[in-house]
Formats: sequence, C-alpha cells, structure tokens
Amino acid sequence: MALADLQPVARNDAGSAAVVGILKQRFGERFQTGQAIRGQHAHSTTYIPSQLPDGVVFPHSTEEVQEIVRVCGEHRVPVIPFGTGTSLEGHVNAPGGGICIDMMQMNKVLAVHAEDLDCTIEPGVTREELNTYLRDTGLFFPIDPGANASLGGMASTRASGTNAVRYGTMRENVLSLTAVMADGRAITTAKRARKSSAGYDLTRLLVGSEGTLGVITGLTLKLYGIPQAISGGVCPFPSVDAACNAVITTIQMGVPVARIELVNALCMRALNGYAKLDYPETPCLFLEFHGTDAGVREQAETFGEIAAEFGGGSFQWTNVAEERTKLWKARHDAYWAGLSLKPGATSCLRMFACRSRDLPNASTRPRKT
Repeated sequence: MALADLQPVARNDAGSAAVVGILKQRFGERFQTGQAIRGQHAHSTTYIPSQLPDGVVFPHSTEEVQEIVRVCGEHRVPVIPFGTGTSLEGHVNAPGGGICIDMMQMNKVLAVHAEDLDCTIEPGVTREELNTYLRDTGLFFPIDPGANASLGGMASTRASGTNAVRYGTMRENVLSLTAVMADGRAITTAKRARKSSAGYDLTRLLVGSEGTLGVITGLTLKLYGIPQAISGGVCPFPSVDAACNAVITTIQMGVPVARIELVNALCMRALNGYAKLDYPETPCLFLEFHGTDAGVREQAETFGEIAAEFGGGSFQWTNVAEERTKLWKARHDAYWAGLSLKPGATSCLRMFACRSRDLPNASTRPRKT
C-alpha cells in the first residue's frame, strides 16, 4: 500500500478537547500534551508518517485505566495503548488523534509461583526486567523478539522471536490476562490452572488483538527452567535452498533446536560491516541448543551431520555465554545493519509466514521483487 492509498480518519476535535480537559484535571502531571512527548508516543519505522495522539496519560492501576477508557468512550475518542514503543509496524500511530495510554508505570512483578512455573505481572514489565527478577529462582521467560519490549505489548502483538521454534510464541505462553474492555469493564480471561474443560478461550482472543479489543493491564505467564547448558553457532551454506532444506530436515528428525534463524548472503555482509564480524558472506543459519551438557553436544553434532548433507560448511558452535550473546546481538541488529548498506535510505518492512515446504521459494521471492 502506498501513501496515496491511506484513508484519512475523521477526528472528533470537540470530544478530544473535552477528554483532554477531564484527564488533565484528574491526572495532573501524569497527563501530558506537549508536542515532544506526543511525538515520542507515535514514532514509527514504517513508511507511514507519525500520527500523534492528542495527549498521553500514565496510569498506575487497572482502575485508572478503566476511568480513562470510560471517559474516552463517553466522548467517542480513540485510545491507543502504548508499551515501550519498539514495534516496527505503526501500531502506536493515532490516525484519528485520541489518547495514548502509556502502561510503563504499571511495572510490578506481582507474584512468582516457582512450583507452578508461572508468574503474574503488570503490563509495563519488560522481558529483560522479568528475567533479571527471576534469575535467583532458576527460571526464565523465553520469548525474545529482539527488542527489550514490554510484556503487555508483546502479548498485544503476539510477539514471537528467535526462541519460538522451541518455546512457541506469546500465544502459547500467556496463561491469563486482565484487560479493560471498550465500555470500561475489567475482565480476567482465565485462572492460573493450565487446563480448562469449558468456555471460550478469551486469552488467545486477546493475545494478538493489538489493543483493538481491550487494554491489557495484567498477565499471568508460563515460565521455564534455565537450561543446564546452552550452545550456539553459525553454519554457512552454498545457497538459501540448501539452508532451508537443512532446517526442514532438522525439525523432521526431532532435534529440539531452541533457535534457528536464516540470514541470506546480503544480510550477512551487512551484519559483518555493522557489528565488525567476520562470518562467511553466504546464506547462514544461526542456531542455539538448550539442554544438558551431553544433550546439547549431541544436538550440535547431529545438526552438523545434517548440514554436511546439504553442502553446509563448518558448524562453528560455542557454549561461552559472551560469544553467544555477541552472535544473537548481531542477529537482532539486522534491521539497523540493513540500513547501513545504503546510508540515508528508509526501510519498508514486510513480514510473512509460510509452510515449511514453501520456505525455499518464499525466502528468495522478496529479494527478487
């Protein structure tokens, strides 16, 4: 879609003015209308220009979110929930103005139930903050979209990331949600029990709804034990097809790979230049294995054999945490590395999903067009 195809959204200026007055009186300094802060809450890396809200409010509780939503609903003014603002696809834009609800001051870890492998948090807690908090429990939350995103935002956008091949996406790891609906009612979608035999699955209806169904104000998340051993590495391939076929075979053979990411030759060149690395500038797979010392070694050796069948080069893997961190930092910086190939250019992101058997063709088609 081009800029010319964008349809303007009708503004309700009278309603917005009334809401701004009410919220300013109710929240004081926790409601801001300055140009700079509104701009910070509408930034986007898409080709769509930033579209600013009329004000930004910082609630501290579900009850305050209910107040905000009710006031906006009465005056027919849009609300836009906001986390850390790390989304790349324009989720936080306000095409019709409205009120941005910044959830980042609702950032408490409310409970950790180590014996049940779950925790309950407020939506402003980021994934790095949660894992730091959990460090002494021997548990961690595995979903890693790259940025240090808020967990409320990750649930709202159904984030996945590099660990999805083993641990799933946010859809599989959110046990329950508390959300404020459009009429100001607060609902809790489920209990902490892992299994329920009846009723609508409201949790998964809200996960991925991007703020259109409700404002998430609390989450119960599934946790995992920190693996005894973790190893990661990079394996070069002669072609994208060969790398894709190695991925398919690895999954079909039941190798419990934790992360497996394809990077094409052009992107490898960008990563090398941006992160000062010296990886082969051919299609590569970035991998990580979790398990016991023996299990991780066996997984890496098995993958090495699979890679060799498809012409893969030497699989260089390591269990040194600093080297693995450097590896995945480079992968997470692929967006910025790509921009460095053409200074001054802007990006136009596209995401797609496909079946495993379509992966080789799908991986080359965007580059050809």
